[in-house]
Amino acid sequence: MGPLTGLQVLELGNMIAAPTAGCLFGDFGARVVKVEHPVLGDDLRRWPPAKDDVPLWWKVTNRNKDLITLDLSKPAGQELCRRIVSRFDVLIENFRPGTLERWGLGYDVLSAINPRLILVRISGYGQTGPYSKRPGYGTVAEAMSGVPSFTGAPDGPPTLSAFPLVDSLAGMFAVQAAMMAIYERDVAGSGRGQVIDVSLFESMFRLLDSQVIGYDQLGLIKQRMGNRMAEDSPRNAYRTSDGEYVAISAGSQRTYARLAQAIGDPVMSRDPRFATNEARCLNADVLDDIVAQWFAGRTLREAIEQLEAADVVAGAVYDIARIFADPHYAAREAIVGVPDPDFGEIHMQGVVPKFSRTPGEVRHPGGAKGEAGRGFFCDEVGLSEAEWSDLTTAGVV
Repeated sequence: MGPLTGLQVLELGNMIAAPTAGCLFGDFGARVVKVEHPVLGDDLRRWPPAKDDVPLWWKVTNRNKDLITLDLSKPAGQELCRRIVSRFDVLIENFRPGTLERWGLGYDVLSAINPRLILVRISGYGQTGPYSKRPGYGTVAEAMSGVPSFTGAPDGPPTLSAFPLVDSLAGMFAVQAAMMAIYERDVAGSGRGQVIDVSLFESMFRLLDSQVIGYDQLGLIKQRMGNRMAEDSPRNAYRTSDGEYVAISAGSQRTYARLAQAIGDPVMSRDPRFATNEARCLNADVLDDIVAQWFAGRTLREAIEQLEAADVVAGAVYDIARIFADPHYAAREAIVGVPDPDFGEIHMQGVVPKFSRTPGEVRHPGGAKGEAGRGFFCDEVGLSEAEWSDLTTAGVV
């Protein structure tokens, strides 16, 4: 029984951001009912990778959910949505701002039916402001956050994430915010829901802790430095003699002293250019060359053994094959096996973080479109067989 057992969540999400939030709720025991379009379904069903034409990404992001279909663009679908909303604590959506209102499902309508409802709205640019009506996508939101401007090689282009980082961050912020609103409603005791406005670009922008104040007070604009940082030296991914890479970060005096001892280069320990982190940052090119040459003369195994013996903060750069073989990942159950109707057993990320008394779990992978619909609408909501048949024929469910 996860810590959110008993919480009822309705997900009107598509693709990544809102479905990630729904997934996190479901991992920890909430009952998540996900709505898809009866014909189109969620666009994530058409994203690679696929095996035997079965979408694999879908199975992870939409695990632990009860899947129903409902055409919210049709009046009968809107009426049915209004009929079921009283059953839920939280509603998550990631349509373009104004879409719910156009469908007659704005918060004024929904809260009149269910005053305790918490409506979590995820969009590219937020519900307000001059850009709010623009179509929002994680790639563009990431660009607007400023992060790509200082990510990548100095002589290369701005570098975007190679996975939907912004969407996932927004989903995490959405869950965090919803739990705060639940606390205010149920523990602080207002008894009322509210609207939570999550934007993709602000979810990424919030991580730039020092840059806003650095520009405000000093006019600093962070530049691309590859894997290095202006605030920390040495910090890089260094190539070993067998073509692998090791990541190092030694910004504190203690971690740097351990690295210098492990490498054994007298210059690193005695040269005043490297006496403090500030000095090392000013002389990062020279220091980086010393460290890189040391790694170039050792295999990955040799380097890691020597660094671990000196308690240096270092680690190999993993790809997914190494992750699957790693004993620490296994011990932490960071990857779990899940029974699957299509492939017998599949593996996916485990539940994060770990709870000592009420842990979350992966109960089942994302399944077939609308597989829970009849049971939900007929057995729980109370539709008759005739109503179900009529709505199915009309393409509403």
